[in-house]
Amino acid sequence: MPAPTVELDVFDELVRLRRAGVPCALATVVRTAGSTPRKSAARMVVLADGTIRGTIGGGRIEKEVIDATVALLAEGPAARPRLLRYHLTHELAMCCGGEMEVFVEPLVPEPPLVVCGGGHVARALVPLARSVGFAPIVVDDLDTLASRERFPDAVELVDSFDVRDWKDVPLDDNTYVVIVTRDHAQDQALLEQLLESGRELAYLGLIGSRRKVELFKQRLEHKGFAPARFAHLKAPIGLDIGAQTPEEIAVAIVAELIQTRAARRPRAKTPLP
Repeated sequence: MPAPTVELDVFDELVRLRRAGVPCALATVVRTAGSTPRKSAARMVVLADGTIRGTIGGGRIEKEVIDATVALLAEGPAARPRLLRYHLTHELAMCCGGEMEVFVEPLVPEPPLVVCGGGHVARALVPLARSVGFAPIVVDDLDTLASRERFPDAVELVDSFDVRDWKDVPLDDNTYVVIVTRDHAQDQALLEQLLESGRELAYLGLIGSRRKVELFKQRLEHKGFAPARFAHLKAPIGLDIGAQTPEEIAVAIVAELIQTRAARRPRAKTPLP
């Protein structure tokens, strides 16, 4: 017997959302007892704003699952699968009288981390960032630096420092960017392009001394960039932990990335007394 059209629509929507990089969750009824609006294997996709595709039965049970799923998705990449259990009469005042268990699987894409430069710091940074939930994209115009052998943990390699060539690289408020190239002039050109684009990034960090950073800011101000443009620039990049080696600098950068990501997560609401 063919699967109901609504279930096929759920899987089609799930594939579409995953390809688009949209956070969502799959809610599946895994056990029922007694009278329930739907039985095991009923599914629905839930988006972060509460929009759904498919149904697990409607009514109070569906509303409870949607609310729980939205709260789960708000945890971002830290979200983990959860099993929800409900007695429809005792807990939800539904007339069905049965019980339902719903397994919720959050599907939250790892945020992209654009690493501009394929040198020593990048080589230490990429595997570390991947291990804590970022999706590194390595950018360098030298084949010897932007290679799969050098960066096996990169999800993508880009061979141009010109932002206009980054056709498939997302640059939005979910994207983290670090500038760690081998050349100061290239660092400044990248910073200028990214600031000029007007895009609101989740994170923009620039490697270098305080003197270098101040010099860059002065040059950009002379070109007409308002000082407010630099408000969210992390420079010198990384938490101040006294890092010196490429490996230590990578740790400092990743620590700052984690700190920024954690600060962007919605805070849990304090229940009213």
